Amino acid sequence: MSEAGFWDNPENSAKTVKQLKLLKLAVDSWQAANAKYEELAEVADILKPQDQELIDNLKRSLTALSQEIDALEFKTLLGAEFDKSNAILSINAGAGGTESCDWVSMLFRMYSRWAESRGYDVKTIDILFGEEAGIKNVTVLVEGDFAYGYLKAERGVHRLVRISPFDANKRRHTSFASVDVIPEVEEDVDLKIAEGDLRVDVYRSSGAGGQSVNTTDSAVRITHIPTGISVQCQNERSQHQNKQTALKILKARLYEFERKKKEEELAKHYGAQKKKIEWGSQIRSYVMHPYSLVKDHRTDYETGDVAKVMGGGIDEFIEKYLRMQKSSG
Repeated sequence: MSEAGFWDNPENSAKTVKQLKLLKLAVDSWQAANAKYEELAEVADILKPQDQELIDNLKRSLTALSQEIDALEFKTLLGAEFDKSNAILSINAGAGGTESCDWVSMLFRMYSRWAESRGYDVKTIDILFGEEAGIKNVTVLVEGDFAYGYLKAERGVHRLVRISPFDANKRRHTSFASVDVIPEVEEDVDLKIAEGDLRVDVYRSSGAGGQSVNTTDSAVRITHIPTGISVQCQNERSQHQNKQTALKILKARLYEFERKKKEEELAKHYGAQKKKIEWGSQIRSYVMHPYSLVKDHRTDYETGDVAKVMGGGIDEFIEKYLRMQKSSG
């Protein structure tokens, strides 16, 4: 940073500063934990058996330090190429009609609350509401350090079992929704998109129930003709902003597409998990009737506290999956 000309390129310098901050944060956290350990060790050396109150305080401090170290150790699992990146998360309704649309809205709320609890920003890129209730599909950008590293564990089909609020006979229904997560790629990633390979369509943004929320054709859909990959954005203030955001999402999807073709490892973790949105292909089940249970079918981790999970408490599921991936890799 002290080299001549370092600050002449704002984009590169900002990227370097961000990387430096992440590294400094990691090092400082471990050094702080080590300092606490040395301090507690010194206290332990001078304690006597009759100092019961001080011994109890020491035990509590050691337990807290152990939990802190566990959290720091967990972050070492997030060392893949794009784990530090922002995440582009999409949720799509599967079989189940209005039930599945409502399930998408519940998952959307769950991930939004999880992100907010971590201090992440959630920016809605595109949303299509259901005809009667809920959301057919939604794409959001989750901005924050390691957002993709965490959320990649959520990729797959999620199954809900409950008494339907839309069924007058109060019967039990099963609904499905798929969650897809890709990293937001940096602007300097080497990926060339020919202008002639793109088809850009503009249309009028719409809100819930088909009500118009914009009187101009500001929403943008961009299709990459060679691959057929299509993205759309309607939540920015202008057509230009929607186009720029859509191009950013398209670039991320195309980069992931190319990585999937070239890297067998990515194909195993990404392609194999993007299954048909129906019975038997789910990665996690959320049962609200006749009992309360959330179970991850990849790790077998489960909890009966459905309300906590739906309120954004999914860290245990993420951690169990990432640890499993680390040990099997």
